[in-house]
Amino acid sequence: MKLTRRTLLQTAAGTAAASTVAGCLDDISAADANLDAGYAAFFTLWDWAEQVSGDAIDFENPVGTGQAGHGWSPSGDLTRDIADAGVFVYFDTPAFSWAQDVAATLEADYDTVAVIDGLEGLDDQLLGWDHETDSHDNESEDNHSTETHDGHDHESEDNHSTETHDGHDHESEGDHNTETHDGHDHGEASIDPHVWLDPVLATEIVETIASGLADADPDNAETYEENAASYTTDLESIDQQLTELLETANQRVAVFAGHDSFTYLQDRYGFDIHTPVGVSPQEEPSANDISETIELVDSEGIETILYDPFEDPDGAYPLVETILAESDATDAMPITHLSGTLTTWQDEGWGYLEQMEEINIPAFREVLDTQ
Repeated sequence: MKLTRRTLLQTAAGTAAASTVAGCLDDISAADANLDAGYAAFFTLWDWAEQVSGDAIDFENPVGTGQAGHGWSPSGDLTRDIADAGVFVYFDTPAFSWAQDVAATLEADYDTVAVIDGLEGLDDQLLGWDHETDSHDNESEDNHSTETHDGHDHESEDNHSTETHDGHDHESEGDHNTETHDGHDHGEASIDPHVWLDPVLATEIVETIASGLADADPDNAETYEENAASYTTDLESIDQQLTELLETANQRVAVFAGHDSFTYLQDRYGFDIHTPVGVSPQEEPSANDISETIELVDSEGIETILYDPFEDPDGAYPLVETILAESDATDAMPITHLSGTLTTWQDEGWGYLEQMEEINIPAFREVLDTQ
C-alpha cells in the first residue's frame, strides 16, 4: 500500500471517511480505470483541464453551479466516481481538504488513477493567509514604482524572504511552520489557496496539468502540450491587460465587501483591496471594521464598491447596502474569485478567461479609475 504524508493532514473524521471509501474501491479492477474521463476539484481547475485535454478527456466539475469550490463537501460516492474516471486534478492545500482526502485514498489504494496536484513546484511562490498587501514592493516586468498605501509596509509578520519570478517579487514562505508531504513544503493550513487568480502563476499550473496528463497518457502528450501552450498565450494576454490597467490607474485602493480572496492579484500588480471581512466567507465583520471601511471609502474618494456575487444567490448584500448608505460611494460592481461559476455565466459559456475579461478587469478598471 502506498501512503503519502498528505494522509497525516486529515482529521480523524476525514481519515475514517477515506478508509470507508477505500474499502469500496477494492472491487474496482485496474481495467476499469482509463483516461477518457476525469475530475477536477473546482471550476477553474476544471476549465483548465478541459482546455488542456481538448477532445481527449472529458472532465467533470463536482462543485455545483453557484457554489464556491473551497469549503465545499462532496457526496459519499465521489471518490469511487473519480476512480472510475481515471484522473483527478486538484490542489494539495487544506482549503480543499475534501480533495486532499480523495487524493490520499486514490494514491494509497488505487494507484492506477492519475492524481495531479496543480500546486506542484509552486511552494516558493505561495502566499500565507497573513501576507499583508497594504503596500507593495512589487516590481512588474515594466518596473512599476514602489508605493505605500495607508501608511503600512508590505511586509508579512513572518519576515518572509523575497524571491523574484518572471520579473515580479514574491514573498517566500520561509518562516512559516511547514510540514512536508509528497516532496512539497506547505504551511499547515496557512496557505492562501487563491493562487489561480494570478494569471502568471496560472500559466505554471496549466503547464503542470499538461505535464501530468502527458505522463499518464503518452499517446496524447503532444496534444496536451500544444493545447497548454495555446492557452498560456491567452493567460499572458490577461496579465498584459492587468499590467496596463494598473499603469494608467489614478486610484490604487479598492474596497471589497467580501472575504479576502485577491491577495495574489494585489501582490502581482501593486494595488490594495481593502475588506472588512477576513479570510473566511463565514466571518462576520465587526462594527469597527465596517466603520473603518466607510472612513476609507470617503477619505480615498471611492465611488464604487466591489462585492462577491457568490455570497448571496438571492441578491441581498447587506454589507454593500450599509457601506453605500453610510459613505459617499454611489455604486457597486461584482468581482469573482473564480472558484465557481454562476448560471448566467455558465449560460454564456464563460470560463476563466471570459470571467476575468468580462467581470474582473472591467470592475478593476472602474474602481481604480484608469485613464
